Amino acid sequence: MIVDCRGEYRRLRRFSLAALVVAAGGMTANASHADDLSSHDLALLDRLTWGVSTSSAMHLHTIGAERWLQEQLHPAGNPALPDAAKAQIEAMPDVHSFPFDIAVAFEQQSKSANQVADPEQKKAAQQVFQQAMNDRARQAAARTILRALYAPDQLRERMVWFWFNHFNVHQYKSNLRVLVGDYVDHALRPYSLGKFRDLLAATVHHPAMLRYLDNADNAAGHVNENYAREIMELHTMGVGSGYTQADVEALAKILTGVGIDTKPEDPKLKPELQSQLVREGAFEFNPSRHDYSDKTFLGHTIKGRGLAEVDEAIDILVHHPATASHLSRKIATYFVSDNPPEALLQRMAQTFKSTDGDIAAVLATMVHSAEFEAALKPGTRFKDPVQYVLSAVRLAYDDRVILNTAPIQGWINRLGEGLFNHDTPDGYALTSASWNGPGQMMLRFEIARQIGSGSSGLFKSDGPNPVEQPAFPLLQNALYFNGLRRTLGPATLASLDKAVSPQDWNTLFLSSPEFMH
Repeated sequence: MIVDCRGEYRRLRRFSLAALVVAAGGMTANASHADDLSSHDLALLDRLTWGVSTSSAMHLHTIGAERWLQEQLHPAGNPALPDAAKAQIEAMPDVHSFPFDIAVAFEQQSKSANQVADPEQKKAAQQVFQQAMNDRARQAAARTILRALYAPDQLRERMVWFWFNHFNVHQYKSNLRVLVGDYVDHALRPYSLGKFRDLLAATVHHPAMLRYLDNADNAAGHVNENYAREIMELHTMGVGSGYTQADVEALAKILTGVGIDTKPEDPKLKPELQSQLVREGAFEFNPSRHDYSDKTFLGHTIKGRGLAEVDEAIDILVHHPATASHLSRKIATYFVSDNPPEALLQRMAQTFKSTDGDIAAVLATMVHSAEFEAALKPGTRFKDPVQYVLSAVRLAYDDRVILNTAPIQGWINRLGEGLFNHDTPDGYALTSASWNGPGQMMLRFEIARQIGSGSSGLFKSDGPNPVEQPAFPLLQNALYFNGLRRTLGPATLASLDKAVSPQDWNTLFLSSPEFMH
């Protein structure tokens, strides 16, 4: 359906941003100053959130940039989602189930499917099982998208995606589609602005990571070095930071016995080992699979004594100077530029070390730096696909909650950065060159047209009898006329002035170089 919104656009041209807020009944006390919304504030929002929207811009303007930053760096408790978004999440079965129970149920379904004698029936049962796992993964992606679009603690949601990419797992390995939602919700989100040690430990103890990097198969006499290598190369110290193959071997031995067990009964152990057994949900430390020899790891002697060795190794890794440097560079690349200044990286690393790995403190050092301020200038940071799509939807619909995340999942999949889809442990690239090629741009232009021309199924309810609510993205609104327009260059403004319809105008705006950055 083509919607003619020219009358609405003419009306919005006459509105000030202040009048728009007063009409909506929000933040009237400071509405008289709303026209002063600065390009700096818009750039700050765009850099640290999932995209500018009218409501987020008004909130920042009302309380001021510094107070807003403190809210984002230190969100109080668990800020509430809009009721419509919360209701969608609450309707998902995983939200009300223990991960252990979910994993057990799916393992049983897999076994039942494989035991079917008739070949055709067996194939059908296996397809049902695979579809059930796909549904769980889609629900996990939907939760991530809804929180990214509507959570007040936007910086935390940006960091959740950053840390997932840093501690990447691939949903299509084994049964990870069943586990990935819990991994995001309980291993990453609670620690995304806290102490890095807690975050690292949460990933070490999560079945998704242990399955993805094969540590569930790591046992004394059959050592698997895969996870140990990636912890040092990707998760902590970084490539070329001074660790050796001997350190990889030592850490792999330290991690023996750290795995997964979904059987209801405890494993049979020798009496002297029974007190060493640890089971927490699907996580298990099985002492009969552990190498109890003493190890030398990064110059430290670690006495063979069980799971406590893992805690000691985590402490050594977190406090290694290379870890502070590696993480600071990745965070700055994500938020500042493809090649962040060395002076900024050194200050961020020093904050990491002096605060015992406080992620929010490292971010505060970055955000309050002259280098970050300089990077807020137009055109300095290219949006990756997830940022591009989510920022378009946030700007188009603000806090009107979408009913269906499937179009968003499809768009970011097509753009090559699908949630939980990267198959190797290194995660998606953070630099612009990976996302600004000609093929990527052609896809973005097409997706800009889909978003700009109508609701594209975002407001079509899921289920057997879907109902679509009418919606149209009014991008040329008061926020545009009183703020965003000033961020556009002459060429973009000239193109927009030639638009022949609201749909055409929206497409051109979402395709502009300024919106790509």
